[in-house]
Amino acid sequence: MRAVYKGTTIAESDATVVVEGNHYFPPESVRSEYLHSSVMVSLCAWKGVARYYAIEVDGERNTNAAWSYPLPWPWIRKIRRHVAFWKGVEVHAN
Repeated sequence: MRAVYKGTTIAESDATVVVEGNHYFPPESVRSEYLHSSVMVSLCAWKGVARYYAIEVDGERNTNAAWSYPLPWPWIRKIRRHVAFWKGVEVHAN
């Protein structure tokens, strides 16, 4: 799978984890130079606390377009530190 924003590949992996229709990319597959920490957090009753990231490509910022669960609840630990995308980030098969 590949996550692309404004023609730039942000993440690429054959080992994503799909939860609720979202592909969670392993942390080592994400190009961290495009992600910038956000102050936004949210709580999911069954996954835990999500932290958000802005994506910046060629000076264009997409606020809170990626999220991750650094410490998910034990029953969903398979997504620990994985990153998912939305808000204009295209996720598709390679």
